[in-house]
Amino acid sequence: MEEEKEQFHKKVMVAIDERDCSYDALIWVLTYLKESITKSPLVVFAAQPLPKFKYITFAPQLGFARLYCAESTTSDLINSVKEKNRKVSLGLLEKAKAICASHGVKVETVTEVGDPKEVICNAVENYKINLLVVGDQADGVLQRVFQESLSSYCLKNAKCPVLVVNKTGVQQ
Repeated sequence: MEEEKEQFHKKVMVAIDERDCSYDALIWVLTYLKESITKSPLVVFAAQPLPKFKYITFAPQLGFARLYCAESTTSDLINSVKEKNRKVSLGLLEKAKAICASHGVKVETVTEVGDPKEVICNAVENYKINLLVVGDQADGVLQRVFQESLSSYCLKNAKCPVLVVNKTGVQQ
């Protein structure tokens, strides 16, 4: 009896960002895993990437010419970028909540700061996730060779099964 109860309380996490493929993954989960996620919480996760710059280049348009002015980053600038990333992540989570509510599914939202690939895999462990669902951006072969995709990283490093949803798996 206890095993049956445990089986119904599997936690599913969908990682979202601003790309359409992550919302395709969310819709896929709401469509095909609805029975599973009504018995246990659906976790929607959005990472807040850290600002990556040592200096900023301003390029105001001056006709065809551009003026470049390098400026060192200040703590105020870094903090404003972090705050913007936080607001974007919270906005993404609100959009996901609204989509889930329209499908009658309750959701738990989580956001953390850091490299998205790493914080997603860490969240899987911290929140005891049983299935991670990510969208797959249909990048070109060269881009995949030179830059590991988020879905590839999660497949290798997440401590749970990973479901990668591509565009062809989602009905419009």
